[in-house]
Amino acid sequence: MENPASKQHPRIVYAGTPDFAVPGLERLLTHGFRPEAVLTQPDRPSGRGRRVQSSPVKQVAERANIPVYQPASLKEPEIAAQITALQADLLIVAAYGLILPPAILALPRYGCWNIHASLLPRWRGAAPIQRAIEAGDSETGVCIMQMDEGLDTGPVLHRSKIPIDREETGGTLHDKLADTGAEALLFCIEALARGAPPKPVRQAAQGVSYARKLLKAEAQIDWGQSAQTLERRVRAFNPWPVTWCNINGERTRIWRAAHKPQAHESRPGTVLGTGKAGIDIATGEGVLRLLELQRPGGRRMVAEKYLNARSISGCLDN
Repeated sequence: MENPASKQHPRIVYAGTPDFAVPGLERLLTHGFRPEAVLTQPDRPSGRGRRVQSSPVKQVAERANIPVYQPASLKEPEIAAQITALQADLLIVAAYGLILPPAILALPRYGCWNIHASLLPRWRGAAPIQRAIEAGDSETGVCIMQMDEGLDTGPVLHRSKIPIDREETGGTLHDKLADTGAEALLFCIEALARGAPPKPVRQAAQGVSYARKLLKAEAQIDWGQSAQTLERRVRAFNPWPVTWCNINGERTRIWRAAHKPQAHESRPGTVLGTGKAGIDIATGEGVLRLLELQRPGGRRMVAEKYLNARSISGCLDN
């Protein structure tokens, strides 16, 4: 049996901001790897009321009585001085949202580890979860990466794979990968504590792709694209920014849809049929069946209920 006294717990600083970063912090706390401090982005207005709110990571840290630092930038010398004073062996980054300058990267004894939600070198960048769904990938995963000055270019310490289900959304995959990342992080931290840190493996030069940041402008449906492409985008952009189209002059959100490999000769955007099963729309290739919609200011509803109060025909505005 392993002697707990043989473990040397590293001094950790944890840097993260949104919900994705919460499971990693919670897993560290549950297993006795309490960070010396947490870095998170400054409090900002959020929601319809624009009330100033703390980040999800800050809320967890405060409940655990962990000191919290919220610099607007990491480039100021006093920030490096604060981190130096913490005598951190390791800085863990999970969707923090700020770029780490070379001076910060060089401070911890074991450097900086990043929880990245893809199988690097595929989908480096800002939106790997959504881009994997949008591209039709059959699997994805999490990499614990040793950070360098490049954009997700550092060597990989550990990787965990998971399949992408046929009905996976950006939201469901986000939650799975957050948990997968927490487990992967704990595996690496425990190895480090045993004196057997994970070995870095250089990323392959082939298969590099970049997950560009999501933009609201991408969410408008272009009926000239294929039904399969649109269906993937509907899933990828759920819960944000949510795909939409104009129906009867209203900007209508599309929360769920399914593609049908059905041949037609109609103009893209033409309503081909409506009923309990959904609303069938002609696309550049195949048919997209709208399953769940939301009118401006209204609630999400299945297509059958949506049709109870209005009829749809003709060609939808692009």
